[in-house]
Formats: sequence, structure tokens, C-alpha cells
Amino acid sequence: MTDLIPGATTLSQLEALYRSEGPVRIDRAAKPAVEAATEAVRKAAQGEEAVYGVNTGFGKLASVKIAPEDTATLQRNLILSHCSGVGEPTPAPVTRLMMTLKLLSLSRGASGVRWEVMELIEGMLAANLVPVVPAQGSVGASGDLAPLAHMTAVMIGEGEAVFDGARMPGAKALEKAGLSPVVLGPKEGLGLINGTQFSTAHALAGLFEAWRMAEACLVTASLSTDAIMGSTAPLLAEIHALRGHRGQIEVAAAMRDLMEGSEIRESHREGDSRVQDPYCIRCQPQVVGACVDLLRMAATTLEIEANAATDNPLVLTEAGRIVSGGNFHAEPVAFAADQIALAVAEIGAIAQRRVALMVDPTLSFDLPPFLAMDPGLNSGFMIAEVTTAALMSENKHLANPCSTDSTPTSANQEDHVSMAAHGARRLSRMVENLSNILGVELLCGALGIECRAPLKTSATLQAAIAKLRETVPPLDQDRYLAPEIETAAQLVASGALVASVSGTPLMTLGD
Repeated sequence: MTDLIPGATTLSQLEALYRSEGPVRIDRAAKPAVEAATEAVRKAAQGEEAVYGVNTGFGKLASVKIAPEDTATLQRNLILSHCSGVGEPTPAPVTRLMMTLKLLSLSRGASGVRWEVMELIEGMLAANLVPVVPAQGSVGASGDLAPLAHMTAVMIGEGEAVFDGARMPGAKALEKAGLSPVVLGPKEGLGLINGTQFSTAHALAGLFEAWRMAEACLVTASLSTDAIMGSTAPLLAEIHALRGHRGQIEVAAAMRDLMEGSEIRESHREGDSRVQDPYCIRCQPQVVGACVDLLRMAATTLEIEANAATDNPLVLTEAGRIVSGGNFHAEPVAFAADQIALAVAEIGAIAQRRVALMVDPTLSFDLPPFLAMDPGLNSGFMIAEVTTAALMSENKHLANPCSTDSTPTSANQEDHVSMAAHGARRLSRMVENLSNILGVELLCGALGIECRAPLKTSATLQAAIAKLRETVPPLDQDRYLAPEIETAAQLVASGALVASVSGTPLMTLGD
């Protein structure tokens, strides 16, 4: 187990934690700063000066002064009242990532939350004790209040959690895991629920899954290109160097490598009556490359946000001040989520056109209509293509920006909000849609290449087809397709398709 360094935790570390159920530990070098902030808050709670969230009410009630003896009740009431989320439970990997991000934020030493409270979160993660966090209820400012309150409720022996595969009251889950609830001190409830960790966790999960789709589409696009006997001339390095976009250059290079050695490609270099392929073949590096660049932009934002202190007020120990600010406003996360959504939608849009190309006998360069053997008696992939069109259109709708929406809340005190939470949550649905589009493309591309026998595709793409054929045989006559689409989509989503053609990533998300 590697200690996470506050302010310097990487995307690769966060993805590894997202994809596992392992323990999480903050670098112990962070403890002095955390304890210094805690001491500053303790002193403020005993003082006469009003300090927001320490000895005052919250939001519109910030002008109400709270007596020192009521501090614990104030923080407990805050958590219970803010447990107002609704909807289905957040998936456990996202909730665990949210808890990890909260640890990273608190460990910056600007929140005033005690080290032992952080150790409880570490203990919950180590025991895989996952709070039940309803998915709906946050507008992305003032922080993800309701979702984080449901997390915190378990820490004080309230709420619900899942432990050892069973859903149970939070207090019982803690007891079974050998953990004890905490009594929250000054500002600790506010420090735990004020922040962008719910939105950021969902956005990161969407980013990690979208990147897998971007890599997988290089394989499915290459299969499609060979299946319709498309030209590889548009992949020439010189073309993309003249434009200069990193993503475009890398996508073209990856596709060149994947198709290298294809007999199908060599068979029509001379005497091909077609002058140019449709854009969905010819412009793949330009479109997918732009999506790759967009995902990397979002990744940069989210890596910064994952390491940020985002609650309010913040304890500036060196300056000796506790200051109200607005780091809880998740506008950067909302923009990043919108960027990811655009990339996911466009990868699916161009992939769907490749599916449509392969099933259209007027455009597929002599493939069977709808890739049906004995067409007429069999319909082949006719309706599978329609399914991809439906998913593509749904993703286009979902890609409309959420960050441009806002509504005033909390009696107009919180009068501009980010909508980052549902902007990030939608990404899981979009990525699932995309995995199914690419799954259908995988099925069509593989069969299209098999229809070119005795000519063969590249050895690399033959490995991808072999991986598919381990579980899905060629479509020689109509049969029940839904399970096969699901299997192909899982090959895409799991990373198994990319792993079948390369022992290393086809592209890297970071530098």
C-alpha cells in the first residue's frame, strides 16, 4: 500500500484505488498540519468572535451565534438535517473514491478536522465498509452537502452502510467492522460535508471509463476500416504532423500500428475505383484525436481538484486566520464533466456511422447486406445497427451542458450553483451506451473481415477477433443477439479487447 501524498496524488493512483477494494492511507507527514488546523478551530470555538460554521449557524443562519457547550450538537444536527438525499445508492467504487478524495482534502491541513476522524475513514475503507449514499440531492455548491452528509452519518453511528455484502444501520456496520463512531468537534461536520468530492468522484469514474472507450475504439475502428477495405493513406504521419494536435497524431499512429501487415489492405492499394472513403473512415484521427485531447484537458482539471481543499471556511494556519471563501463551488468539475460528455458522445457518433457503413451494401464494398449470410431469410445486424443509432442519439442528448444551468438555493444565499453532481453522474450512463455501440462495431468489424477470406487482416487485429471468438461465434444465421452484444460490450469496457492486441496501453491519459 502506497501512502497518498496530499496535494500530489496522481490520476493513476486514483484509478488503481477506484478499480480495487484495497486500503487507503494518507502520508503521515501530513499530520502536523492537520493538527495545527484543528487547534486553531478549537481556539476559535472558545472565543467570542463569530467564525462561520465553528460557532455560528449555517447558510442563511450564519448570523446565529452558537454557545461553546452546543458545539457537538450543532455539528451532529448539521449532519442529520443534511441527510436529505434521494434516489438509488451510489455505486460502491464511486463512494470509496469519494471517501478517498475527502481524505485528501482534509489532509491538506486547512479544514480543522481531527486526525482521528480521518483515521476512521481510513478504517472504513480498509474494512470495505461503504456508506449508502443516495445519488441525488446535490447541486454542486455549497459543496456536495447531501451525499457527503450520508457518508458522515455512518461515521457518527447513523445512516446506513454496506458491510460484508449486507446493508445495515451505520452503527451496526461500524461495530461489525471493529470501528467506533466519532463525536464531531467544532467545524468537523461542516468540514466533512462541504466539498466537491461526490461530484469529483463521479467525474473521475466517468473519465477512467471514457478513456478505456477511447482506447478500445482504436481497435474497433481499425477492424471497421479493414472490413470495408478502407484506405490507410489518411493515417499517414505527415498529414497529422502538419496539423500538430497531439491526440490526432497519436490516434493515427496507433491505427497504423494496428493495421500494419494486413493482406486486406495490400489487396486494394492498386486499381481501387474509390477515390476517398466517407468521413467516418477518413477523419477518424481528427475526430477521435480531438476527443482524446478533450479527455486529457478534463483529466488535468480533475487531478487538481482531487488534491484540493474544498470546504469552507478554510483554516489558514500560517496567517492565523479562518476565512470564508468559495472553494466548495464545483464549477471546474462541472466543466470537466461536460468535456468528458462531449468526447463520449462524439466517439460514439463516429463509431455508429462506421457500423452503418458496414451494414449498407451500397457503401461496404461488397460485404453482404447487413452482414447477413443468406440475406432476406436472415436480417443479420440490421436491428443491431438501429440500436447503435438509438444509443448514439441518447448520448447526444445527454451531452448537452449541465454547467450552464443554475438555480438559487438556501433562501438565495447560495444563488449560483454548478450542477456538477448530475453533470458527472450522467457519465456512467453515457459510457455504458458507448460500450454497447463499440461492442456492436466489434461484432460487425470482425465478421466483415472474416467475409474477406482468404485475405487476412493484420496479425494484431486477428488477435482481437480471436479474443471475440472465444465467446461469440460468427453470425452464420439469425439468432438471439442481445447476449452477444452484451459480451462484446464487456470486452470493450473491461479493457480485455485492448489487452488482446497490446501488452501496454495504446495511449496514456497523462503525460
